[in-house]
Amino acid sequence: MVMALTISIKNRFLNPSFHFRSGVILLTHFRTPTPHFNHFSTSANQESNSVETRIESLCQKPYSIVNLRKAVSFFEETVDTGLVPSGPTSDLLLQTLAKNKEYTMAFAVYKKMTAAGASPRYLSLSALVDCLVHFSAPQLALGVIGLILKHGYSVNVYVANVVLNGFCCSGFAAKAEVFLDEMSRNSVSADIVSFNTLIKGFCRQRELDRAVSVKKRMECANISPNLITYSVLIDAHFTEDQVDKAMGLLDEMKTKGLEPDVFLYNTLINGFCSKGDVDRSKELLNEMLGKGISPDIVTYSCLMRGHCKKGNLKEVKRLFNDMIKEGIRPDVVTFTGMIGGIFQFGKAEKAVELFNFMLKKGEEPTNITYNVLIDGLCKAGLSDEAFKILEIMVKKDKKPDIVTYNTLLRGLFDLGKADIAVKLFDSMMSNKKHVEPDSYTVSTVVQGMCSEGLLEKAEKINREMSKQKKPVDVAPYTVLIGAYLKAGNVTKAMNLWREFIDLGLVPDSRSYSAFIDGLCRCGLINVAKGVFTKMRKCGPSPTSYDYSILMAALCKESSLEQARALFTDMLEGACAPDVASYNIIIESTIKAGDIQSASELLADMQSRSLHPDSWTFSMLINRFSKLGLMDEATSFFKRMKEFGFRVDIFVYDSLLKGFRADGKSDEIIDLLHEMAASGVVLDSEITSTILACLCDVSEGCDVVKLIPEFTQEKLEGSSIPCDELLRRLENIVPTLRTSSPQSVQV
Repeated sequence: MVMALTISIKNRFLNPSFHFRSGVILLTHFRTPTPHFNHFSTSANQESNSVETRIESLCQKPYSIVNLRKAVSFFEETVDTGLVPSGPTSDLLLQTLAKNKEYTMAFAVYKKMTAAGASPRYLSLSALVDCLVHFSAPQLALGVIGLILKHGYSVNVYVANVVLNGFCCSGFAAKAEVFLDEMSRNSVSADIVSFNTLIKGFCRQRELDRAVSVKKRMECANISPNLITYSVLIDAHFTEDQVDKAMGLLDEMKTKGLEPDVFLYNTLINGFCSKGDVDRSKELLNEMLGKGISPDIVTYSCLMRGHCKKGNLKEVKRLFNDMIKEGIRPDVVTFTGMIGGIFQFGKAEKAVELFNFMLKKGEEPTNITYNVLIDGLCKAGLSDEAFKILEIMVKKDKKPDIVTYNTLLRGLFDLGKADIAVKLFDSMMSNKKHVEPDSYTVSTVVQGMCSEGLLEKAEKINREMSKQKKPVDVAPYTVLIGAYLKAGNVTKAMNLWREFIDLGLVPDSRSYSAFIDGLCRCGLINVAKGVFTKMRKCGPSPTSYDYSILMAALCKESSLEQARALFTDMLEGACAPDVASYNIIIESTIKAGDIQSASELLADMQSRSLHPDSWTFSMLINRFSKLGLMDEATSFFKRMKEFGFRVDIFVYDSLLKGFRADGKSDEIIDLLHEMAASGVVLDSEITSTILACLCDVSEGCDVVKLIPEFTQEKLEGSSIPCDELLRRLENIVPTLRTSSPQSVQV
């Protein structure tokens, strides 16, 4: 590891300037400085000792930013006079600053110290590791580990865990695992914190399998998982909709003698609430209380948010009162979660009432609270009220952030108020008091204007942002390319693709997907295939969505063999097919008359734990009805209802046409009654189908009695009264009697 780290230092630290998200610029070489101290007089030494005493005194006092700034000021003034405080004093100052998260000041002290020629000791270097991890530069922190080893110090597990956490928090869990391996090879034994950090890192990146494998590795190292381990993994399994496995982990934990604490119960309650299972969450709350574990503010916040989403506002009120009785004061996070939940249920007025109640209770809203309110009001179509909330925000000296502006812009465009949205965007660009637009702002404006058909204006805004060196990424180009292809302007789309490539922007998965989809819609399938091939060769790897787009286009032009070749490529490991992929290939196979292969594909889909969706059933019912295979169509119709899918007009229309072709009048009448009982609203197309079916009913039948009363809910522009339906039928078969006592909407 020493050799590897030494190489890393040579490569990473030759350039003295490093930029971080915080805006801090590091202008230093992390190397052992060459001492250039002068011999000081006795008086100079006395002065130095006096300064050191003052620095140490300030560092040892309870945390105070004023005291720390004084200590740093004394340090810098001393160095400027040519005196450098001793190693222990420098160590203490750096450690104190890092411990209190004053990383910018800590790094400034480190630079000052090394620039003066002082050789950093172990504690100073370990404080530097903390700083670099905070600045999201774990690779540089790794280089400092190399310096620690080069100085002859050994690395302890605490410092190693700091680096490990840095990699994980920056989204580099795989690199963190490599570092964990290096730790063990260099006699730094990983502890429970090391493994939990890595597990959390993989869970954060939604790499659950790797997180579980780290747990197994942890157990092989004779380190037993603790409540934190299980809490992180259970939460991750809920996130991935693997509730059964989450509960399996809970059972495993209990068999190992670990009993859930309030934190783990909160994880479980939050998991079930996020899935809408508030009843199970309530059971867990009762279980907690039965064990003498007191719920905390997180427990109540999760439960109230869950009930808000379900619209159980009475239960929310009861929980809120229980929380107050328990002496737990709701904080801004609790209120914000409840407000967001109420908005999701569509109760905008209630959400605003709760906000006002929050203000009366003296709880100060944060920017997140205001953003949730503005977002909810915009989605409810109440843009004027959203601006009033913005006004309150400004009056309270809360500066709207970029999320606030982006939320307003998106809300205005969604409400069709593009003119107001553009004015707001223009004011952001011209008024320095506003927040500077980010790439999401540009994407939102471009998307909104394209939705209004203002493609050229959207393109102009995007180009102006690029000229002004504003943050522009591939997203707005993706929107513009998709919009121009939808409008049939292939030349414009091609030019935009070349433009963002020339700007050095790299196409992402969404860019390729939009381009391939648009080209297929324009009938340029060969060009789309070329783009798809380039995507496969250069990356990013095509997704199942990309495969499905191309397969659907190929099937549409009857190139079934090419579509099958793509599907085979997916099965062979290029990309796991999803339900949509199977639906496309199954439908085309049935259309080609190969029922046997279609059945095998359906079985293969289910063997991969992919369950048919509503489109699968609709497609199968439609295709089998057209082929006259009504037993099969009826069987899938029953299964569709058993699966709990809503049967739409398209399915009923397919069945009616199939029964008519088979001359099954009784089945037609039975299906009509089922449709009426289900509250189906008829449109013009299915009305025509019903008319055609009733024409085939035997003469002498009382058609009025045969036709059920359908829902009176109107489908705009297409619902007709029952009398009108019968009048149309009489025009087709004049011998039918059409007396009806009243008009019924169908």
